[in-house]
Amino acid sequence: MLRIVHKLRSGFAKMTVREAINSAMAQEIERDPNVFLIGEEVGQYQGAYKVSKGLYDRFGKNRIWDTPITEAGFTGLSVGASMYGLKPIVEFMTFNFAMQAIDHVINSAAKLHYMSAGGLRTSIVFRGINGAAAAVAAQHSQCFAAWYSQVPGLIVLSPFDCDDARGLLKSAVRDPNPVVFLENEIMYNEAFEVPDNVMDKDYLIPIGKAKIMREGKDVTIVAFSKMVKFSMLAAAELEREGISCEVINLRTLKPLDRNTIIESIKKTHRVVTVEEGWGQCGIGAEICSVINETNAFFHLDAPVVRVTGADIPTPYAFNLEELSFPKTHNIVEAVKLALK
Repeated sequence: MLRIVHKLRSGFAKMTVREAINSAMAQEIERDPNVFLIGEEVGQYQGAYKVSKGLYDRFGKNRIWDTPITEAGFTGLSVGASMYGLKPIVEFMTFNFAMQAIDHVINSAAKLHYMSAGGLRTSIVFRGINGAAAAVAAQHSQCFAAWYSQVPGLIVLSPFDCDDARGLLKSAVRDPNPVVFLENEIMYNEAFEVPDNVMDKDYLIPIGKAKIMREGKDVTIVAFSKMVKFSMLAAAELEREGISCEVINLRTLKPLDRNTIIESIKKTHRVVTVEEGWGQCGIGAEICSVINETNAFFHLDAPVVRVTGADIPTPYAFNLEELSFPKTHNIVEAVKLALK
C-alpha cells in the first residue's frame, strides 16, 4: 500500500508527507482493532487529497467510514464512540469545515475528562488540512493553530516533514487525550529522506518536544508546519551573508516546549517567530509571553520580532494572496531587524 518513491543511500528512502500520514494511519489501524478512520470521501474515493489511498480496500468499511457532508454529525458520533473505548481518527476535509463541529471538539471532547472527574476519556484524533492552500479564498485559507492551542484539554500538533507526520500521528492515536492534528495541503507533495527506523511500526515522537532543525549562534527562528520550510531557506540565505540562524520546529503547539525555546535564546540572544496565522493572540504572541515570564527575557539583546500572516481575510486573487502570508524574504528581513 505504501509507495516509497525511490531508495537513496543505504538505510534511507524518500517519501512524501501524504504517504507518511497514510502509512502511519495504516499501521495504527492494523495494530489496534479499536482505531478507525471516519470522514467525507475517506473510503472508496480514497480521500479528497488521497491521504487515505488504499485504506478502504485493505481494511474495509467497518474501519474506514465514508460519511455524508455533515461535520457536526460524524464528529459527534466519533466523540461518543471514543467515550466507549473506540479510537476514531476524524478527518476534516479542511479545518475550516471543522467549525461546523466546533461544539463537539471544544465542549465535548476537550472537557469530558475533567467534567466527569476522570470517569470518561476521549481518545480521539481530529486531523486535516490547516492554513492557506492556493487560490481558495478567505473561507478556506485560515490557520487555526492559536485557536485550538487556547483550549484546556486539547493536545495540538502541527507536523512539518515525514518524520513529524509519522511519529506524531502515531503518538496522537495512542494518546488517551483528544488531539488536534494540523496538516498542510501544500506540504502533502513535499518529499523527504526518511531513515528506515522512522518506518518502524512503533516509531513515535514524544508529544511536547520541539526539534532543532538547524543549529546557529546569532538568532533563533521559531516556526511550525510549512513555515519551517521558509525558515530553513531563510537560514541558508543568511548563512551566505555570515549570519548563523538556529531554526526550531515546534511540532507540538500545546503543550509548548518552552525549555527548547528558552535554551536556544540563552545561546543566540535574539529570536524571530514565524507563523502564517494572524498575529493577534497568535503562537508568536504566546512565545513572547513565555520569554517575558521567564528568565529568558534577561538573555535577550533585542526585542522579539514576529512574522505573521496579514490581518485580513485571505484574498482570492493569487497576487494578493502571495502578499498575505510569510515567505523566505520576510523572514530574512525579520532576522536582520533583530540583529540591528
